[in-house]
Amino acid sequence: MADAEIERIRALLLARPRPPELSERRRRLDMLGEQSPLPADVRVTPETANGVAAEWTVTPEADPSRVLLFLHGGGYVSGSIASHRSMVAEAGRQAKARTLALGYRLAPEHPYPAALEDALAGFRFLVASGFDPGRIALSGDSAGGGITVATLVTLRDNREALPGCAWCISPWVDLEMTGASMSGKARIDPLIGIDYLRELAGLYLGGADPRLPKASPLHADLRGLPPMLIQCGSAETLLDDSVRLAGAAARADVAVTLEIYPDMIHVWPLFHQQVAAGRRALAAAGRFIRAAIG
Repeated sequence: MADAEIERIRALLLARPRPPELSERRRRLDMLGEQSPLPADVRVTPETANGVAAEWTVTPEADPSRVLLFLHGGGYVSGSIASHRSMVAEAGRQAKARTLALGYRLAPEHPYPAALEDALAGFRFLVASGFDPGRIALSGDSAGGGITVATLVTLRDNREALPGCAWCISPWVDLEMTGASMSGKARIDPLIGIDYLRELAGLYLGGADPRLPKASPLHADLRGLPPMLIQCGSAETLLDDSVRLAGAAARADVAVTLEIYPDMIHVWPLFHQQVAAGRRALAAAGRFIRAAIG
């Protein structure tokens, strides 16, 4: 039986189709995030992390020595601190960590590798501020999940300290869109399809090769990366990105956990206040992070 709560979200999304203008697309995603108001006990503080706009959220449960660094999704062209604020704050509550969400630069105004550069700047800001890298969890959804893996690979290649773990929700790690679920799940994913993803990839890459390992980290050498949790829904076109990323990590001897949530659509934890499976996913992520970073 289909999940009734996600079916209501699916109907909401289908009733508000994606507008053609980029500015309106950006506003639409922010409005989706605003459907989940921030609880009164969340403290929000703006930050600038090595020149990158950022925002701290802290709940009463937060251990001040733990940090969840979050990279929002939106196909590299939309999404913001605002669109993901409620989900990030709840993830921090479950992880018993403060969170730092990054407002990295967006394409097409700032194509590859601007988003990756900003993610690296954010992580380096935390380390320079005195946080133990091993007590930082690096995380992101969709495009932010892709940036998460690319950031880990870059830090390792540079022989810099790595975070204690990584958490990816519905990561987009193959900008060629070669996964079988691109067609197999096309009829049931209300958020993203292959034509839209091709458009987004073109805007982000700006002519760069989609097989570059730090643009499509499915092609990266993942050896030496920290423990990784990958969560995805069974009803999303990016399902195979998660499955293949988990396989690549396992082959590289990375400790990886893959969780596939039945009936769930792309980045369903955004709707955690309306969907119990979203709350379960955030609770599972919190347990994983607490175990990984102490």
